[in-house]
Amino acid sequence: MIDHDRLFKELLTTFFWEFIEFFLPEVAVYLERDSISFIDKEVFTDVTAGERYETDLLVKARFQGKESFFLVHLEHQAQHQESFPQRMFRYFSRLYEKYNLPVYPIALFSYNTPKDLEPNIHQIEFPNKVVLTFNYDAIQLNRLDWQDFLQQENPVATALMSRMNIAKQDRRRVKYECLRLMSRLNLDPAKMKLISGFIDTYLRLSPEEENLLKAEIATMEPTQQEVIMEIVTSWMEEGLQQGREQGREQGREEGLQQGELTIIQRQLIRRLGGVTPQLQERLRLLSLTQLEDLAEALLDFSTEEDLLSWLQQISDGTHS
Repeated sequence: MIDHDRLFKELLTTFFWEFIEFFLPEVAVYLERDSISFIDKEVFTDVTAGERYETDLLVKARFQGKESFFLVHLEHQAQHQESFPQRMFRYFSRLYEKYNLPVYPIALFSYNTPKDLEPNIHQIEFPNKVVLTFNYDAIQLNRLDWQDFLQQENPVATALMSRMNIAKQDRRRVKYECLRLMSRLNLDPAKMKLISGFIDTYLRLSPEEENLLKAEIATMEPTQQEVIMEIVTSWMEEGLQQGREQGREQGREEGLQQGELTIIQRQLIRRLGGVTPQLQERLRLLSLTQLEDLAEALLDFSTEEDLLSWLQQISDGTHS
């Protein structure tokens, strides 16, 4: 299961200013960037309903050129919820009461369906009077066209492209464009890994799509291609580690071996476009230790001959 809340919180915390600057430029105009500070999550309990709620992201910031402060409440929603507008108002009222500061509410919707327009208002009215009108900004990713973001060199926009309105046949193209944009962001390795991991989680391609993506990357100019291959390699290493952890949880040598073999076969498809049935049979005869060695070695493979050479060394006893 994908931990949507954790992934989005990491992304939005790391790139909060970039998120505001890109999606809410009218707020960026009066928000003092250097004053941003994150407040620990607030927990609210609805006694009558017996439910417990936590705010996703709460930020304190100063108005540009002033000594007064305000709060930005950013709530991420990974699934549709009919009562969401009421919940946003509940958060707003309790935050306003506790901190006695203006609260700017934002909702970010990241689910695939439904695609109906989400409301951005909660209203209480009577036949003769409107008692309350509460508004919040609603950013609904599945109603945004990823093609509108191709020229935007913004890290959070690049990551969120993976959750926008994408036709099935466009998934490979979107991942390619995300990689292209990432190669131009000049981020430090930790931030690059955060974005690349986010994209790879939400845009997992089939082996056939991976092969086509690899062919497209090969047509890029060398400098850009080198940056992108570093990103792709980090995905491969992450996949290998996950495969090992899953195998160890099974607690059996057979499970570990099969898990490692499955990951290696997937990575060989990515790097070499696949291997012959005869080579697959030779891989199945390798021990767990040999498979783990191969998992590291294949990161340097570029042709099937590299794999054959490595296997020959195993046969000759020059590899343990």
